[in-house]
Amino acid sequence: MRFTLPLIQLIATFLIIGIIFVPFGLFCLQTSNHVAEIIRRYDVDCVPNSYRGNKQAYSKDSLISKNCTLEVKVPDHMRAPIYVYYELENFYQNHRRYVKSRSNKQLCFGAKYTAESCSPIQWDDNGFPIVPCGLIAWSLFNDPYGFTYGSKEIKVNRKNISWKSDREHKFGKNVFPSNFQNGSFIGGGKLDPTLPLSEQEDLIVWMRTSALPKFRKLYGVIEEDLRVDKTMTILIGNNYNTYTFGGKKNIVLSTATWLGGKNDLGILILSPVR
Repeated sequence: MRFTLPLIQLIATFLIIGIIFVPFGLFCLQTSNHVAEIIRRYDVDCVPNSYRGNKQAYSKDSLISKNCTLEVKVPDHMRAPIYVYYELENFYQNHRRYVKSRSNKQLCFGAKYTAESCSPIQWDDNGFPIVPCGLIAWSLFNDPYGFTYGSKEIKVNRKNISWKSDREHKFGKNVFPSNFQNGSFIGGGKLDPTLPLSEQEDLIVWMRTSALPKFRKLYGVIEEDLRVDKTMTILIGNNYNTYTFGGKKNIVLSTATWLGGKNDLGILILSPVR
């Protein structure tokens, strides 16, 4: 088989690129492997045994305590900052109707910009505008987390967990929640009516919708080290109803490197070489 000069040049170019990317890919893999993670699923473990066969009844019954305590062992030494995420599976935030059910002008400028796009979460039972309106805000995640390490309570920093650009430009400093989760159609979490939307960081994080049905969102940051083989107690309020759509809930604690958290970037870099 005879090779033309352009084809030989093309093959040589791919070989050179491959040789360059192999060490870089291996370096990225090694860096990612230094990330320490704790992942614990809790949507099943936090349901009382008597309700395991009917989890929806457990979730909808307000008389049943949703408080849950789990213990996890720290597998590796985790250096601060340690990022706390909630992870949801089988939740399609990219659904067309869900994504469109919001009013960006209302989030920034107030109730007069309540839009038809927010339907069906647009007006309360008395006909007053809901702020923030729409399905995304209405389904706000509302499981609280607490941590104890031995006999010591671990504080979680919940400030600056959202994008600075979102706080300063997309959510109004003079826009306050009103008529939110007050009607007969109750969704997820509530909001503090005394705080402007620009300071409601749980909402801001949640409103940045995910493109995939499995996603993590930042809950807060632990600013102290956790030692290997020590036991941590996690206190959870299992409020968020994922049982109606067959979803899963995980709590994730993760360190980070210059590449971010644990990821497959190194494998992606190496894949063209194979």
